[in-house]
Amino acid sequence: GNLYNSSIAGTIYRTLAGSTTAEPWIEPSAENGLISLFGVLADDVHGVLWACNNPNMFAGETGQSSVLAFGLEDGQLRNRYDFPEGLAACNDIAVATDRTVWVTETSGGRIFTIRPDGEELELFAEGEELVGVDGIAFADDGALYINNVRANLLQRVNRAADGSYAGLTDIAVPAALGGPDGLRPLGGNRFIQGEGQSGRVAVFEVSGDEARMADVATGLNGPVGVTVVGDTVYVVEGKIGYLVDPALREQEPDPFVIRAFPLPEGP
Repeated sequence: GNLYNSSIAGTIYRTLAGSTTAEPWIEPSAENGLISLFGVLADDVHGVLWACNNPNMFAGETGQSSVLAFGLEDGQLRNRYDFPEGLAACNDIAVATDRTVWVTETSGGRIFTIRPDGEELELFAEGEELVGVDGIAFADDGALYINNVRANLLQRVNRAADGSYAGLTDIAVPAALGGPDGLRPLGGNRFIQGEGQSGRVAVFEVSGDEARMADVATGLNGPVGVTVVGDTVYVVEGKIGYLVDPALREQEPDPFVIRAFPLPEGP
């Protein structure tokens, strides 16, 4: 029931179950190399908090992106997996049933994997059609789904018989997406997704190449991170506009909050 969220300043916050305050838990240090963070994933099964660590691109920083693995119990750095040199934006993480870790890289349009007990990132797929890849999640049947924050798409990642990349299938959705970002599985072929630009959080159920959709909340301020505990949806309002909108850049955002909503039964 603990909640974990990242921050542009590189601190990972933890909200203990039952608390109403997100407290700094892992702060940047020379040892852990935290710089600026995008997606984090609490892997309860293996006791790992995975984190996408990047130079702060909103501040024009350059440097090497990496995936960091911290112990969920103690917050200690367990491992670091560096991306190849050059521009990269580690964005989000999913863990398959075979313990393989899957990671999206937005700027270069790439998906990487980390094998169980592996020591490096391995390239699974790259291509122009993947530029903008963001959220990533598995259905119960093993199918891999992603969204694309730039193309405003929900997609299935096709894999050949040997497991190699075999292109993408667009999933038809009943409403236009606006900056799809955080994507988490709900069991079966159901997912929950936050849309940073439209301000919507919605549940999707995929059937074939189409998906039904039920809104959880609308009108939020950049809901880029979502997760579910029991029957409750927790949403981080990222307020990304304060980083990219010239009219807002010199202003201070209101206090950041994690909002809670009931999980709808449908679609």
